[in-house]
Amino acid sequence: MQNEPTVRMTAVRRLYEVSARMGAGRSLAETLQAVVDGVVDGLGFGIAVLNLRQPDGKFEVIAVSGSPEAKEALLGTISAADIFDAEFAIADNWGGLRFVPHERLPEGEVVGWVPDVPVSEDPAAWHPLDALFAPLHSPEGELVGMLSVDLPEDQRRPGYIHRELLEIFATQAGLAIDKARLTDQLLAEKARLEASETTFRLVFEGAGNGMATIAFDGPEAGRILRVNDAFCHITGYTSAQLVGTTFVDYLRDENSGQTQREIEHLTTGTGPYRFERTFRRTDGHDIWLGGTAAVVDQGKDQPRIILIQIDDVTARKDEERELRHHAAHDPLTGLPNRRLLQHRFSSALQRSRQSGRRGVLLFCDLNHFKQVNDKYGHEAGDKALREIADRLLTEVRHGDTVARLGGDEFAILAEDIDGDDLDMLMRRIDEAISRPLEDIDVAVTASIGTAVVSPYASNLDELLRTADNAMYEAKRGHRARQ
Repeated sequence: MQNEPTVRMTAVRRLYEVSARMGAGRSLAETLQAVVDGVVDGLGFGIAVLNLRQPDGKFEVIAVSGSPEAKEALLGTISAADIFDAEFAIADNWGGLRFVPHERLPEGEVVGWVPDVPVSEDPAAWHPLDALFAPLHSPEGELVGMLSVDLPEDQRRPGYIHRELLEIFATQAGLAIDKARLTDQLLAEKARLEASETTFRLVFEGAGNGMATIAFDGPEAGRILRVNDAFCHITGYTSAQLVGTTFVDYLRDENSGQTQREIEHLTTGTGPYRFERTFRRTDGHDIWLGGTAAVVDQGKDQPRIILIQIDDVTARKDEERELRHHAAHDPLTGLPNRRLLQHRFSSALQRSRQSGRRGVLLFCDLNHFKQVNDKYGHEAGDKALREIADRLLTEVRHGDTVARLGGDEFAILAEDIDGDDLDMLMRRIDEAISRPLEDIDVAVTASIGTAVVSPYASNLDELLRTADNAMYEAKRGHRARQ
């Protein structure tokens, strides 16, 4: 059975993967399908149904995933505005979710589609008449839709972690739907701009998104021609500061030649080019801009322009970075986890095969640590593990990787090291761990096993087994000396 940190890291990784599918710039139809597909593919539910709230308050089933039968039965059905009121009146509030257990449903005919699955006698099992809803809201708190899920993959009522992840996902889905609606509206307006300069000016100046036009042809190519107030608000510059300057001068390439490749793609593409780029504000700080760019033909004898629309997506990019961090790091100590260790080992092995230089993988197990938990409790034990992790980071060399494998086991990957340097590193690690822990009188020590990282090494699992066996030899030697 997986422990809670492992389950949480797996769930966070899956949440990050499915959330990435609802990126900025999707149409409303694409976003709605991405939401239900993300729930089924990444959050562990067999069926997902999305009811979109219409302007008249009624709900329409717009997207279904996971069951062709459910899709055929539900897609396109329209329900009254108060369709969920009766069910929510008997529901349990799980944070932002609403769970309706089957045993509370009134007797009589069941309305709607019900999956044909066996009924378990286990009270904690998922019943085909159970219902779990996630209301979807815009940034202003407006109810924009209702997401309902069914058939959890483990066939049990969702626990705290999966409920928490579903609630987070629902929050992101509501924001994505609201933004997709705005994107669809903007694209519709853009089509009308081609027929009327007056309409263009009104929409351009009044748009909630940042908008700008940039010269595409002639001697002014690349220079900003016009910006709206929202563009100035997002970037921190005034219109006078921006107009006449070169737009790409404000962008930072994440990799060599990025801007040039995007310009070529914009020129040869058939539709709006979607982008996410870092932009330098007046205060010197970088923000993330997400949006679209399109080349607009202004008519005969008129130079073409680039019309761009932007949003500040810095908060979402920060969330994605945090999700990536959680997926690759131990939640207790902040050290790399086995997944990130595998990635760095693969790179180290490739460098070893190119240079012929050897490194080492150390497997470190703490002696007597169980006594810390038994005597002082797990909270004190967690604090001690964090202290030991900090000590290890202090003692290794720059570029070495310290990873936590779980429990009181750590691994250290060190490249281009051997002989006296390796002996010195192992002594520093042993002495660092053996120092007394704050407010703890248990003498915690370390048993360390090694495995050589050479051009002939095969994989991380094999080296961990080798180092683990060497560690146990060291542990037996330690006990023999006591």
